Amino acid sequence: MADTNDPRLPSRTFGSVATAMVTPFHDDGSIDVDAGVAVAVKLVDDGCDALVLHGTTGESPTTHQPEKDELVRAVVDAVGDRAMVIGGAGSNDTAHAVRIAQGAQRSGAHGLLVLAPYYNRPSQEGVYQHIKAVADAVDLPVILYDIPGRTGVAIGDETLDRLAEHPRVKGVKDATGDVPQGFERMARTGLEFYSGDDSLNFDWLAHGASGVISVVGHVAAGSYAEMVRAVDAGDLPVARDVAARLRPLVAALMGGGQGAVMSKHALQLLGVIPTATVRLPLVQASAAEVDALAAVLRSEGVLTA
Repeated sequence: MADTNDPRLPSRTFGSVATAMVTPFHDDGSIDVDAGVAVAVKLVDDGCDALVLHGTTGESPTTHQPEKDELVRAVVDAVGDRAMVIGGAGSNDTAHAVRIAQGAQRSGAHGLLVLAPYYNRPSQEGVYQHIKAVADAVDLPVILYDIPGRTGVAIGDETLDRLAEHPRVKGVKDATGDVPQGFERMARTGLEFYSGDDSLNFDWLAHGASGVISVVGHVAAGSYAEMVRAVDAGDLPVARDVAARLRPLVAALMGGGQGAVMSKHALQLLGVIPTATVRLPLVQASAAEVDALAAVLRSEGVLTA
């Protein structure tokens, strides 16, 4: 992985290649911690130096506090000496988000992912107070998650500037789709920025982002590590070639907007997890969709059987 001591490179509190990890379930819908550990080990072996648990791809709205804590503990025990483990602390109830954050810290997480409250559509002052309350409740570095397409509210410029002054807020996972805005925010706040959109990973890295937090990393972590190394070395043509090579996988996993679902099917096809079970309101892909995914995984050399 990248030389974090090189002053020419961006700082990387949260690593450089993270995967927003799925939460595996048994057929009956109960959490499968052993499968979660298997996924974590695979991802770190493949090139991830960070993992995000219980984010959007981890089905955070339908997993519960004891389950979240149990999986964090197990993953930290399995790979915590090789990768940063970041716990998601998302809720539209501030007190609940604080409890999730404190549980993640007690369970050994190394950092937290915190987003604006969804559905409530609070004012910018409400967004600020919510995130500040979560950051105040722990002693972990915090990466903000700006994803207005899901939360219904963006983190505004003034709000971000205020949050950047908080001693534990170190970075932003940006899924706004607005790279030029992020470039300006990066320069203005000094925060580390991470791509939160697999289709824009190269764009973000070329603009100085610290790394990527990927869904496609479930099947392409090594390629994203290669992309980061190329950008760090100033070899943008190589990094661009990697991005082009990954387009079919990005389309296959993310094109339908169901990254959690398709990632689980990919991992099941690869034999990493036994089932692709999801919790409602998510539903599994159709047989035709799984066949199409398998065809892409085979054509791209990910699936050989």
